[in-house]
Amino acid sequence: QVQLVESGGGLVQAGGSLRLSCAASGRTFSTYATGWFRQAPGKEREFVGAIVWSGGSTNYADSLKGRFAISRDNAKNTVYLQMNMLKPEDTAVYLCTAREYGKAWSIWGRGTQVTVSS
Repeated sequence: QVQLVESGGGLVQAGGSLRLSCAASGRTFSTYATGWFRQAPGKEREFVGAIVWSGGSTNYADSLKGRFAISRDNAKNTVYLQMNMLKPEDTAVYLCTAREYGKAWSIWGRGTQVTVSS
């Protein structure tokens, strides 16, 4: 089993930046991709973006392209979410997730809170 732990959340002013980290441990060799979702109070969980471990290809929610970027450090088994030009509507709990090839997102971290003040 893979365990995921997010970190890096906090309070930031609108226009600022944050970098979230997702550290993976356990059977990480079985992981095909790692993704980020977010969930704001009273709203459904929303896809942010994802990265494939082999090759590093990424994809993002259309609304976040250009502001958010995902990268990985294979040696540290860590995935990063760089968030720039943050807006109050980016306020949410950000969750890291992982999946095996051909399967659904099935492994989740506990999340880290991001709050953007206006």
